[in-house]
Amino acid sequence: QVQLVESGGGLVQAGGSLRLSCAASTRTFSSYAMGWFRQAPGKAREFVAALSWKSGANSYYADSVKGRFTASRDNAKNTLYLQMSRLKPEDTAVYYCAASTVASIFKEDLERMSMYDDWGQGTQVTVSS
Repeated sequence: QVQLVESGGGLVQAGGSLRLSCAASTRTFSSYAMGWFRQAPGKAREFVAALSWKSGANSYYADSVKGRFTASRDNAKNTLYLQMSRLKPEDTAVYYCAASTVASIFKEDLERMSMYDDWGQGTQVTVSS
């Protein structure tokens, strides 16, 4: 089991930027595929971004964030990142990182919550208009 701790959330004006971090408590971080999901009030949790295991060479994004958000990983620091730019009020949500032991490189796998074994507690992102 991997413990995941997100940080970096906060309040930002529309058009601004934030970088979220997710620290993982494992020495085998590179063996996990990693994902970012979010949940807005009254809505279901949804896929945001995912990186394949090892180098994260395969990256996938929800259409709603493509071109604005960038996920990356630093395996030496056991940390996953989500750089968010040109934020919109509709990006307001609790953001969660998740880890998966499934060695898939396909978006249809990595965008499914059921693929992930471990989840962080979430960090709130609020974008004001």
